[in-house]
Amino acid sequence: MTVTRFEEKTYNTDSLDIGLWKRIFSLMKKQKPRLIQLACLNIVIALFDVAIPYLNKIAIDTFASGKGSNADLRLFAIVFIVGSLIQCVAIFFYFYVAGKTEMSNSYEIRNSLFQKLQTLSYAYFDVTPAGWLLSRITSDVARLSEILSWSLMDLFWGMSSMIGALIVMFWTNWKLALMVVIIVPFMALLSNYFNIRILKNYRDVRRVNSKITNGFSEGIQGAKTTKTLVLEEVNFKEFEQDTSDMKKAAIKAITMSSIFYPCVMMLSSFSLAAILSYGGHQVLIQALQFGTLVMFTEYARQFFEPLNQIAAVVAELQMAQASAERILSLLDEEPKIVDTPEVIAKYGTVLEPKKENYEPLIGDIQFDHVSFHYNEKEEILHDFNLSVKQGQKIALVGETGSGKSTIVNLLCRFYEPTSGQILIDGKDYKARSIDWLHHHIGYVLQSPFLFSGTIKENLRFGNLEASEEELKHACALVGAASFIEELEDQYDTNVGEGGGKLSTGQKQLISFARALVRNPSILILDEATSSVDTETEVAIQKAMEEVMKGRTSFIVAHRLSTIVNADKILVIKKGKIVESGTHQELMDLKGYYYRLYTNQFQEGLETELLGRKKTFA
Repeated sequence: MTVTRFEEKTYNTDSLDIGLWKRIFSLMKKQKPRLIQLACLNIVIALFDVAIPYLNKIAIDTFASGKGSNADLRLFAIVFIVGSLIQCVAIFFYFYVAGKTEMSNSYEIRNSLFQKLQTLSYAYFDVTPAGWLLSRITSDVARLSEILSWSLMDLFWGMSSMIGALIVMFWTNWKLALMVVIIVPFMALLSNYFNIRILKNYRDVRRVNSKITNGFSEGIQGAKTTKTLVLEEVNFKEFEQDTSDMKKAAIKAITMSSIFYPCVMMLSSFSLAAILSYGGHQVLIQALQFGTLVMFTEYARQFFEPLNQIAAVVAELQMAQASAERILSLLDEEPKIVDTPEVIAKYGTVLEPKKENYEPLIGDIQFDHVSFHYNEKEEILHDFNLSVKQGQKIALVGETGSGKSTIVNLLCRFYEPTSGQILIDGKDYKARSIDWLHHHIGYVLQSPFLFSGTIKENLRFGNLEASEEELKHACALVGAASFIEELEDQYDTNVGEGGGKLSTGQKQLISFARALVRNPSILILDEATSSVDTETEVAIQKAMEEVMKGRTSFIVAHRLSTIVNADKILVIKKGKIVESGTHQELMDLKGYYYRLYTNQFQEGLETELLGRKKTFA
């Protein structure tokens, strides 16, 4: 089987993408009241930032020269103290509201991303690395939320402070004000030069970070395989190379930032030197008051501090744009398998189903001239036809890659035919919703997966409304009750991450019971007994004979002993049915199935005889 290779979507821009940021801001609609509060608080803080140098000018020109009275001084002190207190309160509320905004942003964006993951088709997870997804939902969201909540508000504060300072400076002395403003174009050119390079380096950092996250994920999940194949050194070298690449890219970005900020400070120093030179001379010839010169030096520092802040925010936006691009690339991903608007209107969506409109599923299934390919160069099924009646047990046999799993995946609508149609109860299954179909299917995988939590919680995932008696009955049917009841906490036993505290066979039995709790109309067993021992397999077979009565069942099997009682056995080769019939009919045919079965039977006898010899020895 060949599937499409994962390719990450990127926005190839070397500057701030206004369209991209507009889309990001649209994710913050619910935060609008808080953003308005932050903007108002920033204006209050900026007003007092502008007022303080002007108050200092008044103090120097009035009280230092002995012109003001004691009453004026007391009034000035009261105004200064009250203003400072108001500014302190505004700063407190600013930090409080900004912190809440950051957490709310993270909450909203992560919810949007996880909701998207719930609606994406099974095919998406076939080709998308888990580490890439984890990196989007964790580090990228954290960085973006921080930028949206703090840096953009700092940008607003900086703009407010600069505008206020410019108004006062030009109103007081336009010549000195020009000495401040003349540096701005040079600052803009400098910022643009560095920010383009900073963005490129941080894109590289985020890309490599995804590889590292994926490496962590695979290293943890594949720990046993790593040990048994002695791959520790190989894995470490690969991981070391990735971390080395990330380190180099990060150092490049940090180096550019380290050069950028001193250059900004140097330009601001030139402006300050010009003010001191010209203004100092004006003070000496008594054409300018000393308090005014002090005010301009303070404004110059204040002016370039928010200007530096704006430059820093722009740089951070460039860095965060790499995260924003990746988040949007996930949000932009469209499911490959979707319901039509008419179907959604009647049956709802996966996240908002209208279960009251769900019809029962009887179990008649027909593959009508179905063809399918994962990529156009390799067709898996061609003009495939199959008719199954309600309650029949259909076994699929064939070599690896013959198309067995593809058939059941198409039946489950994890994929859809590239041509032809699949009918359920005489109706194209696209005429009903994906959730309706999945609601009636019980699927037991070859590699069982359990969620973190208790055995009872995992069983109830099959049917959230199932009673405790129903859970225990399902476990008894598949032979899981015996080992569960021997555990200290029985059904309340915690299975660990991925079911790691249980054996593979125990996990398979629980996943089997979980499928039965759903009481499905269609039961699919994909090598479901391959992970259990022979004794357990026999017990499951006996139980399944009873469980499969009245249900349409598909059994993908490698052990042919498990399917001898199937109503119809299909031998699949290169996506086509080459043999079809009951076990006895195929044995009488003495074709592919006959050879496969007799070979397995002989292997089983040899294993049994060897076991007896060891016992007698």
